[in-house]
Amino acid sequence: MTKELWQRPVFFNRNRVFRVYLGGKLFSDFLGDAPEDGFHPEEWVASTVHAMNANPTGPLEGISIIEGTEIPFTQLLEEHKAECLGDRDNLGVLVKYLDSAIRLPMQVHPTREFSRVHFNSPYGKAESWIILATRPDACIYYGFSREVSREEFEAAVDKSMEDVSCMTEFVNRVPVKPGDVFFVPAGVIHAIGPGCLMLEAQEPSDFTVQPEHWCGEYQLNDHEMYLGLDREIANSCFDFTRYGEEVVRQGKKEPKLLAQTENTKLESLIGPEDTTCFSVDRLTVSGGTAELTAGAGVHIVADGCGTVRCGDYEHSLKKGDYFFLPVSAVGETIVEGELNLLICKGGN
Repeated sequence: MTKELWQRPVFFNRNRVFRVYLGGKLFSDFLGDAPEDGFHPEEWVASTVHAMNANPTGPLEGISIIEGTEIPFTQLLEEHKAECLGDRDNLGVLVKYLDSAIRLPMQVHPTREFSRVHFNSPYGKAESWIILATRPDACIYYGFSREVSREEFEAAVDKSMEDVSCMTEFVNRVPVKPGDVFFVPAGVIHAIGPGCLMLEAQEPSDFTVQPEHWCGEYQLNDHEMYLGLDREIANSCFDFTRYGEEVVRQGKKEPKLLAQTENTKLESLIGPEDTTCFSVDRLTVSGGTAELTAGAGVHIVADGCGTVRCGDYEHSLKKGDYFFLPVSAVGETIVEGELNLLICKGGN
């Protein structure tokens, strides 16, 4: 019997999204794209989130389209909610491939409480980064490096119009390598530095306060800096109590073993001790088969190749591929081969 869309793994058309920063060259090895930088440096993976761009290309910008169809992922979830999501109200997570050729502006994301008040949204934007590949001298910026007053911060914002690096002077610069994992809570100042290809799992929103005036050679306007909010209100998202090396130590995560067999290993990269907003697990399959049990989860092939099967449905897998696993497909879906799967799920 042929499986319906909501009864088997769901694959998608490519979904590169416009941003104002330059990147994307490292997608070549992962996704087979041309090895060049441009202004579509993010691939939104199994996305149900609209991109908050100033000049959107259409009403579905950011929303994933199901492979071989014109069906938006959001439509499938609305029409077959129980089969796809079980008892969840929505997917609850946004996943991205992201490759930065430049340093992004110093920024922060709001808490859920802030978003409820100012954006009428139940979601803030806690996020996590799994470093997949790097260019030379790759780094991130994470947490204030020392105690910074609100007044000093605001003065640096103004100064950044002329001095484009002044805000790096009080933020921790952290070198990174493939395999590093970081959790970025709402409120922590941060910026992705040049040379990072990462998988980013986050709450399903596009809320970013970035008060620096420049992103590379692009000058941000007030809305891009403050999301339409008053500057003082927007900058209240920054948590000035989080500073020093301890912030970095708390943010960097180590894998935790959940289960292991002769041919499989399941690890938690971002778990409930880090956040209840979402989770990221890693399933390593070494020459055997593994049953997939993460219903309503987004699955990304971080390395290797193989096959996913569900009844009479099968789809080949290679590095960079991704799919959504409906709840109704749990119990019938297996993967086989030599591969690492990153599995992202929404939380509470």
